[in-house]
Amino acid sequence: MDLRHLRYFIAVAEEGHLTRAAERLGIEQPSLSRLIKSIEQDLDVQLFRRKPRGVELTDAGRAFLDKARAILASVDQAAVMVKRAARGEQGRISVGLAHTASFHPFVPPLIRAYRESFPLVSLTLEESGSDVLIQYVRDERIDVAFIRSPPADSSGLLISRLLEEEVVAALPSGHPLAPGKGKRDALLPVKELANEPFILGRHLTLALHAATIAACHAAGFAPKVAQEIPRTTSTLAYVAAGLGVAFVPASMQRIEMRGVSFRRVTGPLQPILPLLLVSRRGDPSAVVRQFVNLVKRSAKGFSSE
Repeated sequence: MDLRHLRYFIAVAEEGHLTRAAERLGIEQPSLSRLIKSIEQDLDVQLFRRKPRGVELTDAGRAFLDKARAILASVDQAAVMVKRAARGEQGRISVGLAHTASFHPFVPPLIRAYRESFPLVSLTLEESGSDVLIQYVRDERIDVAFIRSPPADSSGLLISRLLEEEVVAALPSGHPLAPGKGKRDALLPVKELANEPFILGRHLTLALHAATIAACHAAGFAPKVAQEIPRTTSTLAYVAAGLGVAFVPASMQRIEMRGVSFRRVTGPLQPILPLLLVSRRGDPSAVVRQFVNLVKRSAKGFSSE
């Protein structure tokens, strides 16, 4: 007995008439009669009582009808799920976020848009440093990641450069260079920070560390490092405590931490911080493919205004 036999049985049960059921199924009535008899023989039960003007279900037939419908519904549901999975509309995806990526105005709306477009995909987030997330992608612990620093070795990885973000100076409130009357919209030359203690995060924010060093060198000085911290998101707390100044992604201004002021900077080398997406090259997952495609399309039309 196969699924086609179940569909034929259900048609006869619903029509209560072999001829009408045969017309509905597009087969000859004698062939349908033989098939029903074959099912009854396989089950060793009588499923229908023959009547002058049709057939009716026996008790065994009614019980079999419920199960047959349930089986076909389950098969149909499985077919739908398989097709959704093949299209990347159902499944799982794990997305990594570098420590400052979640502040970028592109990332949270993108995650929300993806969840709304693919509600049947289970999405989980993992936050860490760029180098850790890259290794997680390699080890298949996560599927994709928004990172700030490209890997030294990109073998086996697909690195997509999405956007570039302006870097601004974070200063303790009340600092002589902090925004004040006539300074709020004025650009701060990087060279004016030459004598300031800097707060840097070497280990988990390589791109920002490199951008800071390069901008300072281009302005004619090497930054005096007062504190080295493991993650950029801790920087503002150190600035607020008056321990130094720092370059941070412009999107971190949204934190509005008390005791910290921000100014845009200018210099021979304008510091910028990239936002990148890393995934495994040739990843067969349709879910991952859909996510990557959405990210790339959205980045092309993104405006922070």
